[in-house]
Amino acid sequence: MVPRCALTLALALQGKGLRTRAVLIRIYLNMARKRRQIGILGGTFNPIHLGHLLIAQDAMEQFGLDRVKFIPSATPPHKKYEGNATAAQRLTMVRLAIRGNARFEVDDIELRRSGTSYSVDTLTSLRRRDPQAQFYFIIGADSLRELHRWREVERLVRLCTFVTVARPGFALRPVVDPKLDAATRRRLRQHVLRGHACDIASRDIRARVARGESIRYLVPDAVLQYINRHKLYC
Repeated sequence: MVPRCALTLALALQGKGLRTRAVLIRIYLNMARKRRQIGILGGTFNPIHLGHLLIAQDAMEQFGLDRVKFIPSATPPHKKYEGNATAAQRLTMVRLAIRGNARFEVDDIELRRSGTSYSVDTLTSLRRRDPQAQFYFIIGADSLRELHRWREVERLVRLCTFVTVARPGFALRPVVDPKLDAATRRRLRQHVLRGHACDIASRDIRARVARGESIRYLVPDAVLQYINRHKLYC
């Protein structure tokens, strides 16, 4: 099968002079060489909130990402699942939250796989699906302290570029799990996201809903309406 970009080039070259053809071919080759830069933001998104969206936008701007994938987890390996939202409802809330941003997309790869969601399995599948892409795995600074508990973390670090989000209350130079080898610790410290300080947590949103308090300005309006309509977290 002929790639769509090659067909586009062939059409563009029709009727053009030699000099114009040479310029178009050079542009095409430069575009073909450029690896797509894709951010990965995973989590339960229970629910997704404005902090998640700010992190994705800041990462996209600071690291020149082409787009950011939001990947809701099925069963997180190191976190107890709370709340009454189903996997399908969490997925829908992500879709509602990113609607209108063409550079944000949701991928249900972990929900379709079901079972415990291990990041190394997800990145392996994504690399197999899109071998020309370069993936940036966005992670909170608090998670770096317990990475030794993650499955095959050394291999995970080789599969992607880690981007560490400096969260409020944590040092700008992230503290990396000392149980990891020196090379892995060095790679994990290389890319720190200096974005908007936004101290919003999904667990606090669930607690506010349970207490009957407002979560307006913490989640997108479409997500707020969905939570109210389906009586989530009450």
